[in-house]
Amino acid sequence: MKLFFYILLFGQFALAKSFATSYDHAYIEELAKSALEAYYPAEDNEKVSITVASIDPRIKVQTCQIPLEANIPENSSGRNVNVKISCDDSNPWNIYLPAKVEVTLPVIVAKKTIGKGSVITADHIEKVYLSATKIRGAIVNNEALVIGAKAEKRIAKGRAFNPRNICLVCEGDIVTIIASGKNFSIKARGEALSSGNNQEQIQVRNSRSNKIITATVKAINTVVINL
Repeated sequence: MKLFFYILLFGQFALAKSFATSYDHAYIEELAKSALEAYYPAEDNEKVSITVASIDPRIKVQTCQIPLEANIPENSSGRNVNVKISCDDSNPWNIYLPAKVEVTLPVIVAKKTIGKGSVITADHIEKVYLSATKIRGAIVNNEALVIGAKAEKRIAKGRAFNPRNICLVCEGDIVTIIASGKNFSIKARGEALSSGNNQEQIQVRNSRSNKIITATVKAINTVVINL
């Protein structure tokens, strides 16, 4: 009877081993990368680059009777992440794979140095992807918002455009004020007392009446008020 029990136990063990799967390093590394791609989906126009470290070739991966699982630490948002690959069968084991996740965003930068007051043309700009960790404050990623604007200050080559270094209407500019109503439109001359970009409100002094008004930037050196 005891001999039969040992034979039965050995048979079950051998059957379990026969269903165990061997996983090579490449499969485990790809599993980690796939898990990270699902965890960090690219949004809008951004790009996500994922690099998973190679497993030390001296490490021999054990077999597993069930599919492997990939787990990413909760609230993981940094560039460096450790992915846990685990086997939770009767003989559990796990491996941690370091990985680097880099999110890049499209940014309009100066292709060449632009002098203060220069009107920005298509030749002045180019779109590049910068790491999100290197971007500070508001950025401009729409070429239409840059071309035709003026440099409010000197913009060095490679510098990203932001609302503070460009303006459709710059302080001190002579502007056209368009006052419009339901059935009429009047134009007047004025001086910008502050700088602004498309759809921003700025202070303008009417050259004829000397009155200071609040107007909305519409185009280069053009502001509007609705009556």
